[in-house]
Amino acid sequence: MPGGVDDPVRLHPVPRSRHQCFELRSRGRQPWLCAALGEAAPGDSLALIFDPAVAAKLAPCGISLLDTPQEVFPAALAYLGLDPKSRDLGDLDKALAALEKGRPYIRKFHSSQYINDLANGDLCLALGYSGDVVQARNRAREAGNGAQIGFRIPKERVQMAVDMLGVPADAPHPENALRFIDYLLRPGVIAEVTDAVAYPNPNLPATALVKPAIRDDPAVYPPDEVRQRFYIDLPASPDYERARTRAWTRLKSGR
Repeated sequence: MPGGVDDPVRLHPVPRSRHQCFELRSRGRQPWLCAALGEAAPGDSLALIFDPAVAAKLAPCGISLLDTPQEVFPAALAYLGLDPKSRDLGDLDKALAALEKGRPYIRKFHSSQYINDLANGDLCLALGYSGDVVQARNRAREAGNGAQIGFRIPKERVQMAVDMLGVPADAPHPENALRFIDYLLRPGVIAEVTDAVAYPNPNLPATALVKPAIRDDPAVYPPDEVRQRFYIDLPASPDYERARTRAWTRLKSGR
């Protein structure tokens, strides 16, 4: 994590759990929920968003992007067949150019509103997190409003997000914090968290305790062949992050 927040020297060790996200555990951090970045969409390609000819046809019913350049630019790079983890400024320019072509067809940039918008039938396409889209689908079903929502993992490379838990070195009661983390990662506890938010958890023994409707949903627990396309985007240098932020501002402002 940026700024030394995740420096193991400054963090207390956390309990070990068997996890299936990625081997990201260190002395100072512990995965507890995972998410794939994909589409609430009628297809399985990022072309639905990044091909302007396709996006133009979907624009009348609403397209939404996450308001996070750290996830949208890598997705554009993946669509272009480039390394989504590239820190080359020329590649960033190519990603921006691809996004600018489709900018007229993007209705909204938001990282949470798309859940309700999808559930209410106000969007037909969103780039978002797997659990969020599943939550939108479940809300639409509960409301009985006829909105049909499905999460698709694009056939291009896919970014995975991993939520981490950590204990700062200056925490006044670190042992209590570690006990809380250990409690959260108990199979019976973390399985209930997954049931509530539709995000897979890192504890393999908990999988059998997750509700079958969640556990057997490939949008929540993708099969191994799909996970082979996943990647983690690591923190960027300050110089690159400034360039990416400027590009994002330019994209959103349309200038």
